[in-house]
Amino acid sequence: MGGGGMDPKDVFSLGLGLNEPWKLAGHRLDVEKRPHELHLEVVADRGALFPCPDCKRACKAHDFESFTWRHLNFFQHHCFITARVPRIDCPDHGVKRVTVPWARAGSRFTLLFEQAAVILAREMPVAAAARFVGITDKRLWRVLQHYVARAVGALDLGSVRAVGLDETASKRGHNYVTVFIDMDRADKPVIFATPGKGKACVAAFRAFLLSHRGEPTRVAEVVCDMSPAFLAALATSFPKAAVTVDWFHVVQIFTTAVDQVRKAEARRIALAELETGGFATAAAYRAKEMLRWIRHADTPQAARWRITRFINHIGTGLDPTAMLDPVRRALGTVATHTERIIQRWKSSHSNARLEGLNGIFQAARARARGYRNTATYITIIYLLAAPLPDILKSI
Repeated sequence: MGGGGMDPKDVFSLGLGLNEPWKLAGHRLDVEKRPHELHLEVVADRGALFPCPDCKRACKAHDFESFTWRHLNFFQHHCFITARVPRIDCPDHGVKRVTVPWARAGSRFTLLFEQAAVILAREMPVAAAARFVGITDKRLWRVLQHYVARAVGALDLGSVRAVGLDETASKRGHNYVTVFIDMDRADKPVIFATPGKGKACVAAFRAFLLSHRGEPTRVAEVVCDMSPAFLAALATSFPKAAVTVDWFHVVQIFTTAVDQVRKAEARRIALAELETGGFATAAAYRAKEMLRWIRHADTPQAARWRITRFINHIGTGLDPTAMLDPVRRALGTVATHTERIIQRWKSSHSNARLEGLNGIFQAARARARGYRNTATYITIIYLLAAPLPDILKSI
């Protein structure tokens, strides 16, 4: 067979994508560690010039400091790169640490390692991805937050004309996140997520929209629930937008009313009596089921007629007992928001878009299992459901 073959240094240099003035000076395998560690030493040519991080002017080295980066595994071995990285003295920008081509500034991972970590985090819980690559989940979160924040910062929202919003608990308790979606996007619709709920979140979204080439006055429709805080904020931040109450939330208020009546009734009568009589719970349930009749209306005019009949029919037929007050409150909410509910029949956007947010939230919770704070939850929401196609290209 022919002699020769590629030198191991050439193999490693090719894998690292090294270019002038950097080159591989040596390698060693530490078999005392478990797993074994492959250490690669990278050096720069003597007398080389290095680009200023700010202006790219070629400058001489001022001094050097040794740094180490975690790289992709080499077969089953953990791999590390060590190099003495210079500071240059730029005439315009002073003394600056240069950026090496295999890693971003400030990171102790190579670009290829970070790319692999981001891909894994899209496919499995972050804690599991961190274990797989052999780092702590805290360090992986920092990598994810860096690239997601950079990609979100580059979003162009100039075409946004219809927005949906909803809130979700980021963990057990009352830590909320409000998520905004582009109703016209068929895939990855999330365009903004922010901690909290209510008026401040809408104002934050308006500012975000403006800073990403969006224009609030061109937003023609906002789909949301019947939260007074949301509605008041929308009137201020998006005065030209028609507000559509999402049908899911209409059903939800009656579902909650049924549950409240059921719990109250269960405390007062025996279970066997409840099963045979039906009583107040049955009345509440009938009110909820009648919503189907409204939803099947063919036109806005028919929907308005049915909502009016629904309120009158259910309201006059309810027993005066205080136990049914939750149903009366639900009827009052529908009466207050009738025009916004009817907007559902005028809207060209599918009701399923807002209901689909729940799937986004559940997927994000699964990926962020063990997350420590709201910021990490938001990071995963963006990673899974925001239009960030260039996130890996930026690595």
